Amino acid sequence: MSPSRPFILRPVATSLLMLAILLAGIIAYRVLPISALPQVDYPTIQVVTLYPGASPDVTTSSITAPLERQFGQMPGLKQMSSTSSAGASVITLQFDLNLSLDVAEQEVQAAINASGSFLPADLPTPPIYNKVNPADTPIMTLALTSTTLPLPKIEDLADTRFATKLSQLPGVGLVSISGGQRPAVRIQANPTTLAAYGLSLDDVRTAISNANTNQAKGSFDGPTRASTIDANDQLKTADDYRSMIVAYRNGSPVRLTDVADIVDGAENSKLAAWANEQPAVIVNIQRQPGANVIEVVDRIKQLLPQLQASLPAAIDVTMLTDRTITIRASVHDVQFELFLAVALVVLVIFLFLRSLSATVIPSVAVPLSLIGTFAVMYLAGFSINNLTLMALTIATGFVVDDAIVMIENIARYIEAGDKPLEAALKGAEQIGFTIISLTISLIAVLIPLLFMGDVVGRLFREFAITLAIAILISAVVSLTLTPMMSARFLRHTEKEQQSRFYRKSGEIYDRVIDRYGDMLNWVLDRQGATLIVAIITLILTIVLYIFIPKGFFPVQDTGAIQGITEAPETISFSAMSERQQALARIILQDPSVESLSSFIGVDGTNTTLNSGRMLINLKPLAKRSARAE
Repeated sequence: MSPSRPFILRPVATSLLMLAILLAGIIAYRVLPISALPQVDYPTIQVVTLYPGASPDVTTSSITAPLERQFGQMPGLKQMSSTSSAGASVITLQFDLNLSLDVAEQEVQAAINASGSFLPADLPTPPIYNKVNPADTPIMTLALTSTTLPLPKIEDLADTRFATKLSQLPGVGLVSISGGQRPAVRIQANPTTLAAYGLSLDDVRTAISNANTNQAKGSFDGPTRASTIDANDQLKTADDYRSMIVAYRNGSPVRLTDVADIVDGAENSKLAAWANEQPAVIVNIQRQPGANVIEVVDRIKQLLPQLQASLPAAIDVTMLTDRTITIRASVHDVQFELFLAVALVVLVIFLFLRSLSATVIPSVAVPLSLIGTFAVMYLAGFSINNLTLMALTIATGFVVDDAIVMIENIARYIEAGDKPLEAALKGAEQIGFTIISLTISLIAVLIPLLFMGDVVGRLFREFAITLAIAILISAVVSLTLTPMMSARFLRHTEKEQQSRFYRKSGEIYDRVIDRYGDMLNWVLDRQGATLIVAIITLILTIVLYIFIPKGFFPVQDTGAIQGITEAPETISFSAMSERQQALARIILQDPSVESLSSFIGVDGTNTTLNSGRMLINLKPLAKRSARAE
């Protein structure tokens, strides 16, 4: 029995089924997230340990080595790399893609706890770990600058007001601050004065700890009332520390201001960032996995005026990088190419079928197959990205084949004199198995992509499944809607009723077929030469495959360039700062550069004091002559 027969005889039910597929696809398209590439979560965790004053050798032996011994025992660990610099240790752990990031996080926490007894006892803070995704670059970079306020004050406002509000937006995953100098009170002891009073640095440290405790003071419990004793023992500003008594000598108090200079400064003075040439606090914003990157950026832009109003007037907020500019352009280009491909397919169908009613049938089948694919993409958790849109563009040529094969076979019976309904039943029964086998063979070609491992497999899985679903829906449409519409729209056209275009185009096609027959006879008469040409073509194909450049993805001009600067290991922080700013001034002189952000110092991204990072933002492609590559 033909699988198409029930659908041909029930046109209303078939139309409702196709309408349901169409509506499901349209609704899914509106809620699907948009991104540049499929979401691939690398199970990567970074562990940062700060040990101020330690040399790279001490950091390696006392911090990095004990941690690495514990991390090396974790199951599922695929790769471990570490960097030890002056006062900082950064260890990056990459786990197997099949391992959940939450499970990896628990293993890292357990390893840090187990290594606690092997780490230095005077670490200011225990090792800090955070989940990172190397593939998830910031979707937006903002700079906070001021000509009057100090950077520690700007960082405090950015951390407590700015970043907090941004983190609350739907779709925002992580808001990180680069180059931020957290406010702190810095005490610079004078060794000569301390020696004159008979004091040591340890005496100063003990006095500061004792005077800055925050612990229980006790309580009073009377017959009728109970009271808790409380006192503010926290010293928060430099003025509070200056009057603190360190010791007594000759009956007189020795205050901290007598033996040290106390200033309001930064917790880590070896961090710095610049927006162009101006010192700044850089705010990087990353999206949550699966969030629509364009919607997230639009929400951030809507919130920015309110955030600017909540900050002091002396602080300026500047948007340095917006990755959605290139993502919007890329997705828009692929969408336009997809619509253009559908239009060209319909036009070619009309030129060869030479009938408007016959052209309507594949013109409905092709968009319906593509739109229905969006519903399955939504259920599978996919996104609209360059790879899935490329799959739909490729599928445009595949999905029209089934419809044309079905229409041509039914039209053959109609031209032979059968009624449209009988021709549809006959033609669909004959060609049904052919369409099913053709669909299975096309999907079978995509099966190897589904079993590819590692990152490449994760990226191309969405491409393969999207293409396979489009082909499968096309087969369903060709076995149901196409024969049903053929039974209603196709009619036999008598020769005297044929239009002039129909006759003229038929004559052209007949001449083309005759010419093709002559050329085929000419080739068959020279089989040896034809075989030699085929062998030469095969050899040239192999040679070109060897010499053509290969890569993971084609190089794209995203309008941004990331750079890493590196200086000698012995360079000081101030000298590194001067070199970083000098390089920025040279880059900004390039007419193709619009702005840049740079930072130095050790944090989660930068691992050594003698290296720095730069993000160079180029002008729009229409306004510059040079390309990013």
